[in-house]
Amino acid sequence: MTQLAIKREAVRRPFGRRRKSCPFSGPNAQTIDYKDTKLLARYTSERGKIVPSRISAVSAKKQRELAVAIKRSRFLALMPYVTS
Repeated sequence: MTQLAIKREAVRRPFGRRRKSCPFSGPNAQTIDYKDTKLLARYTSERGKIVPSRISAVSAKKQRELAVAIKRSRFLALMPYVTS
């Protein structure tokens, strides 16, 4: 093998994973609304915690909006704070 071929193999990403894109950005993306509890429930864990953006692949700006919407929904008793 040549030196060039070895370098190309080393640069490849492991297991061919691609960076996920934010589900809330784009032309026909969903809007974040505190009344949409079905959407917000997808971004909370079974215990009721907000899922971090590195797992959910939400951008930083949209993650802040999502956190505010979840907290607002909890305050208005649309969503539970904790599940037992």
